[in-house]
Amino acid sequence: MPYLGETLATATAITWAFAVILFKRSGERVHPIALNTYKNVLSGLLFIPTIYLFEQSLFYPAPMSDYWLLFISGALGIGISDTFFFKSLNLLGAGMTAIVDCLYSPSIIILAYLWLGETMSVLQIIGAALIISAILTAATKKGRGVLDQRSFLLGLMYGTLGMVTMGVGIIMVKPLLERSPLLWVTEMRIFGGLAVLIIQLLLHSKRIEIVKSALSKEGWKYTFWGSILGTYLSLMLWLGGMKYTQASTAAALNQTSNIFIFIFAALILKERLNSIKVMGIFLAVVGVFMVFFG
Repeated sequence: MPYLGETLATATAITWAFAVILFKRSGERVHPIALNTYKNVLSGLLFIPTIYLFEQSLFYPAPMSDYWLLFISGALGIGISDTFFFKSLNLLGAGMTAIVDCLYSPSIIILAYLWLGETMSVLQIIGAALIISAILTAATKKGRGVLDQRSFLLGLMYGTLGMVTMGVGIIMVKPLLERSPLLWVTEMRIFGGLAVLIIQLLLHSKRIEIVKSALSKEGWKYTFWGSILGTYLSLMLWLGGMKYTQASTAAALNQTSNIFIFIFAALILKERLNSIKVMGIFLAVVGVFMVFFG
């Protein structure tokens, strides 16, 4: 099917954007570790019958090294990365997070260049620089609006760590993706993410309070539907995009989710916009497309 990877990557962007709005609502009541654990438990359970529905096997005949690679990929790209993302989302809000998350694209480009030997053009480098300039623009006092500098810097740190760990998690399994069943890969990565999250919960001093936050009746619909869209559906679409087209192309199309997040944040969450924020998202999106077309 022509442009299958590109189609899946674009569908990921729209689905993920709406899920982010739901996660923002959920994050007002649920701890980031609890939210990450909840969404992966739910999606992991849903993927088991899905695998057999598509006549695939949970125990795919692959070398144990492939299993370990997927577990590590999930630990980084789901267990650690998504927790960082939720922390960033809680601190920055959806609109500002949309700008910071544009770091995903240059992260993938750089990692694909270093790890997979994919080429990096001058236009892509300029695009990455534009994305960084967009974040610096949004970081100004007027751009932050009511957001204080400490919250912004913490949110930026968590957001950057989230994008880098996500990038490492997917790039390290890119060659494996091209020769493995998509649903099996997705499930193994979820297992790896859950393993890390369970360890985090067991070692956390407030583990009981964290678990209780996920079981709260208030806002359960945001947590539930955010998990369905943001993990179960988005993960399949995202990995499909990575499988059927170049990592750099899929990353650029995935990044268009930030446009939708920015719009949804204003329309649904009623987050205030200003000219600096709009300029920031404009620069970031232009940078993303320069990376894509470069």
